Amino acid sequence: MGQDLKSIRKQLRQKRRQLSCHEHRKAEQQVLIQLRTSVRFKTATKIGLYLHAFGEIHTQKMLELCFQQNKKVYLPMICNMNQRLVWVRVYAKQYFNRRFSHHPLGMKEPMASRGQPVSRLDLLIMPLLACDYLGTRIGMGGGFYDRTLSTAQQYPYRLGLAHNFQYIETRLDRQKWDQPLDELITPKKRYYFKR
Repeated sequence: MGQDLKSIRKQLRQKRRQLSCHEHRKAEQQVLIQLRTSVRFKTATKIGLYLHAFGEIHTQKMLELCFQQNKKVYLPMICNMNQRLVWVRVYAKQYFNRRFSHHPLGMKEPMASRGQPVSRLDLLIMPLLACDYLGTRIGMGGGFYDRTLSTAQQYPYRLGLAHNFQYIETRLDRQKWDQPLDELITPKKRYYFKR
């Protein structure tokens, strides 16, 4: 990883941490409005989502919408054997009762012993630190999403969520293991990419 990518990560993490609760709520609401109109979201029955933990676009309202529309919701869980993500189905009751375990990296995970491979999902909604005009996604640096998606080239549809400042007009260096997005939604705009 070059110094430029390190500085981009540091700068964007810092900017995300500085967002107020009001700014997070507003961004979540604006992204939710766009998600509701997404054909991919409307037609998907099995949706992978994340629980926000590090200043990402908040997902509480999206999870609630999925449950209201009887979509099957899957949350990521890190498989310690191969450092890939598996997807665990979460029901509304479990979500609203906050029945999750805490992972040492700081995020919450569903309590389960087994999960589904990512290829079983119709739509994967992902967090990110940065995305460029080609759909190159930069995450937090653990490589969990990249390792996981490298085993599922066709499915699911990859949708990133980001604050407006996380969309980068300049080209990011894409490594051979980086898994690009199909689409990005920010509070202001929607971007489509050719993978």
